[in-house]
Amino acid sequence: MERNIVHCDLDTFFVSVERLLNVALVDRPVLIGGTSDRGVVASCSYEARKYGVHSAMPMRLALRMCPEAIVVRGDHDRYSQYSSMVTEIIEECTPVVEKASIDEHYLDVTGMDRFFGCWQWTQELRQRIIRETGLPISFGLSVNKTVSKIATGQAKPSNELYVKGGTEKGFLAPLSIRKIPMVGEKSFSLLRNMGINKIGTLQQMEVFTMQRVLGENGVNIWRKANGQDDSPVLPFREQKSMSKETTFPQDTIDMEVLRRTLIGMIDTLAFDLRKDQKLTSCITLKIRYSNFDTHTQQVKVGFTNSDRLITEKVMALFKKLYSRRMLIRLIGIKFSNLIYGAYQTDLFNDSSEEVNLLQAMDKIRQRYGSQYLMKGICAPEPIVKKGGIKS
Repeated sequence: MERNIVHCDLDTFFVSVERLLNVALVDRPVLIGGTSDRGVVASCSYEARKYGVHSAMPMRLALRMCPEAIVVRGDHDRYSQYSSMVTEIIEECTPVVEKASIDEHYLDVTGMDRFFGCWQWTQELRQRIIRETGLPISFGLSVNKTVSKIATGQAKPSNELYVKGGTEKGFLAPLSIRKIPMVGEKSFSLLRNMGINKIGTLQQMEVFTMQRVLGENGVNIWRKANGQDDSPVLPFREQKSMSKETTFPQDTIDMEVLRRTLIGMIDTLAFDLRKDQKLTSCITLKIRYSNFDTHTQQVKVGFTNSDRLITEKVMALFKKLYSRRMLIRLIGIKFSNLIYGAYQTDLFNDSSEEVNLLQAMDKIRQRYGSQYLMKGICAPEPIVKKGGIKS
């Protein structure tokens, strides 16, 4: 049976939500993100993109490129609410749904064409989402996730595109190699230096050539360029929580030790989120006292994997939960309600320097291991040898 995979993407999602709440922003260049000079652009409208503005750009630079832009500070919780509204509509009538990020979904509607056409069903679903939420959304339908995602990009803004089975290579051939998922800056530059600009040129290459140049990643890029992708749509409900606990050698009330321990666990868990391309929207703090009484408290947040935002929430939970002034035996942190997504930083608060530093740290950790690079506060206490010498 031929697969029918839909990819849908809410167009300029953050901007669209803000425009629902403030019609004065419609048809105006809008930047969502940190409002300070050192802030970062989290999202921007198509009107701003005409000036070369893009997400993750320093806000100061974006405003130089587009001086008339309106800057709006983002709201994680608000965007998560609208994202959940869209997800509920999709799940109500779709057999298998994967929430890829706060504004993206994959739908497996294979077999539904026995009852009615998948393309008609997709069009009707899109119109329902627009009607019930007021948000613009684009769809791509094809036989696999890669082609559907690229089709969505071609359909934007607020449109739909169907790539029929057997036409994948022809659809992809005239497009830039930048359209292929997994082609980052390094791979793009290398392929450009080889004279490869269009996907069609890549399709004509031998797969072993790509393997020799880019390794296993080259094989994956070649397969995607040829419209080959058998990866399944994975329901996000199947994603498990992740947690970390620390039992102290001696029960403690030392606030500095507790703070350092919490930040260390956050640092590890948040890195694991980003490494696995996941986001969390529920943070739970656990405290076990010396008499073994155990208490937990949780908070809902906008989907995130930002160290800064998670640390703020955990510290607020700790301040609220730890009121007994008793010795603590164990503390733990759990992230739940996980979804796949690459929204990597708190772009509404982090400066461009912090964003770049975090991304550089993540790259080093992924290559050499997290134990070789950590925040200073997370480092183990130095051992004091005889004579007072630290090591």
